[in-house]
Amino acid sequence: MSESQNFPENASLAQIGGVLRDHQSFVLISHVRPDGDAIGSQLALGYALIAAGKNVRLINEDGLPDNLAFMAGSERIELPPAEPLDVEVAIALDTATKPRLGDRALHAASKAKIWLNIDHHVSNPRYGDLNLIDATSPATGQILYQLITALELPMPAETRDAIYVAVSTDTGSFQYPSTTAKTYEMAADLIRRGLDVGTINSNTYDNFPYRRVELMRALLNTLELSDDGVVANWTLNDQTRIDLALMPEDSEGLIDIIRAIRGVQLAVFFEELHDGKIRVSMRSKDRRLNVCEIATEFGGGGHALAAGIRMNGPLGEAKKLVLGAIRRSIAAAGM
Repeated sequence: MSESQNFPENASLAQIGGVLRDHQSFVLISHVRPDGDAIGSQLALGYALIAAGKNVRLINEDGLPDNLAFMAGSERIELPPAEPLDVEVAIALDTATKPRLGDRALHAASKAKIWLNIDHHVSNPRYGDLNLIDATSPATGQILYQLITALELPMPAETRDAIYVAVSTDTGSFQYPSTTAKTYEMAADLIRRGLDVGTINSNTYDNFPYRRVELMRALLNTLELSDDGVVANWTLNDQTRIDLALMPEDSEGLIDIIRAIRGVQLAVFFEELHDGKIRVSMRSKDRRLNVCEIATEFGGGGHALAAGIRMNGPLGEAKKLVLGAIRRSIAAAGM
């Protein structure tokens, strides 16, 4: 795709179906530091296409996180090969901006003639040749469920289970406000198709390594609460990461612990990365505090109630800047 092209409108399901039908070779990619929706979306669409007789590669810049290795078919997730793949179509899934796919992944997909961009982030600038962006959907996995069923693509067990994991993890196990009636209807349909809810949930939420508990203890020692009790934040520094031999996925979802504090309306997780950058995750419980707008001030993005930033350090300066922007947002909201 030419970087100067601009396709502001969503493609129809029929248009996307035409691309899937008329081409044989595909590479499916998701964002760096992949979560359940990213990997789940790759597996969901990937196995539907494989069952339809297509040639499919599933690549991720950072590979498969250990906590998602239980997912059926996840062994197909691979690191980007050194040489570009000979594929017709590249499909970016659950990735708000093209650079978040990673340089090696972009290189691997560079021979693709057509780019599809399927996502649910409101900040997505529609960088595909065909785009399917639904910011009202709680997860990219739910968009894919609607796409797969509408196009009557096959839904093998790997696809069925991956859709559930994608949506469950991005909705806080169906708890976040983004969860809709369609989400529950989808889950019911997946169960009718043979989904084993108990086993999937156990593997997703009750199967963490001990180092994650050690991480939680370390984070609690850094916990700060604003004077008015509205903002909570904690910090992971790089030395703690080294001392505990942490994996990127070990911190997934932990921000919900401080988000759940009574009176807290906005939770912030500051994470010092090995390259000196600071990763900031924000979760809001009040739509008046739009964390996507706050993140945009620093080049980040996401959703109104969940957003992130990757910014320059040092850590102390990053915290001062972000917390200052949060206080301004609170004041503007009259809270």
